[in-house]
Amino acid sequence: MIENDVHARLLAAYDEQLRTDAEASGAINVAVHGPLLLVTFAGGNGFVTYRNLGGADVDAVRQLVTAAIEYYRADTAVTRVEWKTRGHDRTPGLPEALQENGFVPDPPESIMIGQAELLSRPVALPDGVTLRQVTDEADVLAMCAMQAEVFGDPTSDHIAGALLRRLSLDDGMELWVAEADGRIVSAGRLEPVQGTTFAGIWGGATRPEWRGRGIYRALTARRAQSALSMGKTFIHSDSTEFSRPILERSGLVKVSTTTPYRWVRQTPPGD
Repeated sequence: MIENDVHARLLAAYDEQLRTDAEASGAINVAVHGPLLLVTFAGGNGFVTYRNLGGADVDAVRQLVTAAIEYYRADTAVTRVEWKTRGHDRTPGLPEALQENGFVPDPPESIMIGQAELLSRPVALPDGVTLRQVTDEADVLAMCAMQAEVFGDPTSDHIAGALLRRLSLDDGMELWVAEADGRIVSAGRLEPVQGTTFAGIWGGATRPEWRGRGIYRALTARRAQSALSMGKTFIHSDSTEFSRPILERSGLVKVSTTTPYRWVRQTPPGD
């Protein structure tokens, strides 16, 4: 019973604090359509968010999806849109309506939440491994290159450039790395959510040969300590099935699931 109560409290805090306004932070435009916030970010990125769909039935859900995609189609500056579904929402017919309108689902992820104080307990590092916060361009580029390598993605200066722009805004985001012999072996970022008691931990990656030694758990603890210094009491993250057990060992609890659906504008032939 106690475990169920904790789960319910964490999920309620997530729904109350981390949806709608918190997800629209930094937007260049926000339009309201019924229960939906249709958010536009710089770089042609659209994002659909809501607290709930107000008990909408299948037909009403389909109409909401159609209205949202028509809104973004009309804005030719928007090239991609994310609609982030949650497993605990009542949204009948939503996956089908999204796919009918050209959205493609990503793999489901676990929504993880934990108390920053419990997560902040120091974790012993292997000999020769150190943690530090990075802000310089060369360090950010090296961190992003390591993460791209671990995730099997092409190296992109665009991602590093976006992080450097965020750092220049001094909005509280922090980048943390673990190093051995001057080489980055693990990394992740901390994102305090303005106006809430939450901070997010994202982008966690560790080189395969360094896994299983507590390095990522130590990075999680260090970021939780930093979050506490900002007055944040909860840590949240969306995690794959690979990283979920690591976060659970650090003290985070799975409260629900999320499946992002993505729409990408198709370029007409010859353009």
